[in-house]
Amino acid sequence: MSEEPAQTEAPTEFGAEAPVTGQGRMAAAWGTSAGDEDLSVPQVAQPSSTGHIFQQEYKPWHGTLNPRWMRNWAILRHHLLGIFKKGHRPWGMPTRLFILVVFIASLSDAALTLLSGLIGDGSIHQLWGVSRDNLYGHVLGFFPRNVLYYPIVAALLVGAVISEDRQHGTSALYFSRPITRFDYVGMKFISVAIIQALIILLTLTLYYLAEIISLGRGWAWIMDTFPLFIAAFLSGMMVIFTYTSIGLALSSVSKGKFFPGIGLLSIVLGTKVLAVLVSTLFDRDILYLLSPYDCMAHVGQTLIGTQPTYDQYSWSWSFASLIVMNAIALYTLSARVSSMEVTRE
Repeated sequence: MSEEPAQTEAPTEFGAEAPVTGQGRMAAAWGTSAGDEDLSVPQVAQPSSTGHIFQQEYKPWHGTLNPRWMRNWAILRHHLLGIFKKGHRPWGMPTRLFILVVFIASLSDAALTLLSGLIGDGSIHQLWGVSRDNLYGHVLGFFPRNVLYYPIVAALLVGAVISEDRQHGTSALYFSRPITRFDYVGMKFISVAIIQALIILLTLTLYYLAEIISLGRGWAWIMDTFPLFIAAFLSGMMVIFTYTSIGLALSSVSKGKFFPGIGLLSIVLGTKVLAVLVSTLFDRDILYLLSPYDCMAHVGQTLIGTQPTYDQYSWSWSFASLIVMNAIALYTLSARVSSMEVTRE
């Protein structure tokens, strides 16, 4: 009988000396499964040449971080540019269309002022031209500005700015990078405020410029009306800040986009309706201090100097109530954001 040729074992390599073949298996460390079914005889792990053990090392990154302003700009443009083009935050098409409609509707005063200048009709200019009352109405007019335009725009914007981060765990992408929570809140706040400023403050500026261009106003007229324009501009900033702070506070306590939007509209319009009902039935104006719109309207009337409609108490009470409202909203916002973890909640 001829003897069977002796089988020589191939040399086995482990660790970093082994060539990378892409066939790493557990058998390389524990051998084959032959004899595993016999539990009475202890088995010794035998090396196998069917795979290799890979050694994975994590090396720290010693590069240079982008400056703080660049990281903040990344958050800002993600929300802001999403209104105008793709590749950023996916704002819904109904939101974009409504913002466009409101922007065009807010330019109605400027359009009628230009029309009065072109046709030379003084009656149209008397109704729609730049004046103390019209500047106040352009920003703080209840209908349709603060019933159909500005609160609804704010509700659409704040609905999912922070709540979606809590729902989908997007906060892990923010806070796993060198981004502070103050920068996170600040950029979200500024993003929502800038979009509202395009509707309120930009249209107010265009309205004022339309009067100057269409009627050829001189420096004397500008010096007389410019303080009124500044007062209306400050009133618009007050509206934007209040709506944004309350809306983001509601968004931070929610995980959906429906509750913050409806909550903001309920606070702004619900308190207004309730205050009007109490004032009509019981001749008491105290509930106006609980209405954000009425407090802003009272302070705005004092800033611009138009005819006041709140004569039972001083404007300082409305201003103090407005400060308390914003303070509570900002405290709620900061407390909720500080509790957000770097994981999905």
